[in-house]
Amino acid sequence: MHVCMIVPNKAVKGGIASVVNGYRGSELEKRYRITYIESYQDGSKWDKLKKAFAGYRAFRRLLKKDCPDLVHIHSSFGPSFYRKMPFILWSASKGIPVVNHIHGAEFDAFYENASASKKRRVRSVYRKCTRYIVLSKEWKEKIAQIVPADRIDVIENYCVWPEKPDLAGRRQNQILFLGALEERKGCYDIPVIFENVKRKCPNARLVMAGDGQMKQIKEAFERKKRLSDVTFTGWVRGQEKEKLLQQSAVFLFPSYNEGMPVAVLEAMGYGLGIVTTTVGGIPQLIEHGKSGFLETPGDLTAMAEDVSELLQDKTLCRSMGELARETAEQKYSLRMHLQKLEETYRKACLTK
Repeated sequence: MHVCMIVPNKAVKGGIASVVNGYRGSELEKRYRITYIESYQDGSKWDKLKKAFAGYRAFRRLLKKDCPDLVHIHSSFGPSFYRKMPFILWSASKGIPVVNHIHGAEFDAFYENASASKKRRVRSVYRKCTRYIVLSKEWKEKIAQIVPADRIDVIENYCVWPEKPDLAGRRQNQILFLGALEERKGCYDIPVIFENVKRKCPNARLVMAGDGQMKQIKEAFERKKRLSDVTFTGWVRGQEKEKLLQQSAVFLFPSYNEGMPVAVLEAMGYGLGIVTTTVGGIPQLIEHGKSGFLETPGDLTAMAEDVSELLQDKTLCRSMGELARETAEQKYSLRMHLQKLEETYRKACLTK
């Protein structure tokens, strides 16, 4: 079967690219003939627009010369919805089954708080898709406001981990954040959390791995007089990211809005002690008090106490990390993810 997959450029920062890049060279390519068409890249608005139109041209050529049996679109909310709309409409006009793999995290701004006309447009476009993939049960309930629930499949993100984390190289005082440096990820809360942690754990260090609003967040640490205890690495990937995951003891992720963050899955796979929030699909990943700590977004006192406890109690940190790793191995492997994806493909083609 020939599958056309609409994807971001390989070098794009973020969870969608991480998920898609894992498909390349995987068993999925052995079982299906996959054509990847890139429709997004990082950069200026002009760079993004050029990439989108290049993707449209490539897709139109494919429809004429080597029409796929199924189109798998990786989408989000906001501008991503409008960029992916032509792919959906062209596929539907040809009678090609469309699987819309929805990675978005801010559904309220995208749909719930939208105007009546925008809601009609979203429903009209989404309902031209054959099946939908969401990242958690919570997101299935949200998307079921737009499309029939029986056409929505829950396929969680996956993680890839080392055979055995190098615990000997772990810095027991190091806290790690991975992701976009922005308000949605709770980054403006981290200076307050870290200030409270330092009162109990004076030798604690923090690594902020990501980019975005770096200047503003550095200024927030400077106001707390904690900037000297924080390392900003910029965006990391590959061996550089693996090294940080190996070295760190605690993973702090105080996000306000998520689908199913790949960063949390990666921290689980590396056996870190995890402190995060009860948003999106995260409660499916972490069992509070057993494989990590889950707190309400914005509860900075509780998160500071959790981080301090993990830094002070190495046995607890290790046992929580081991359970988180076991959970990742049992439920969130690439193999299991691809099995569920193939079942969605099967159902989409049966619906044709």
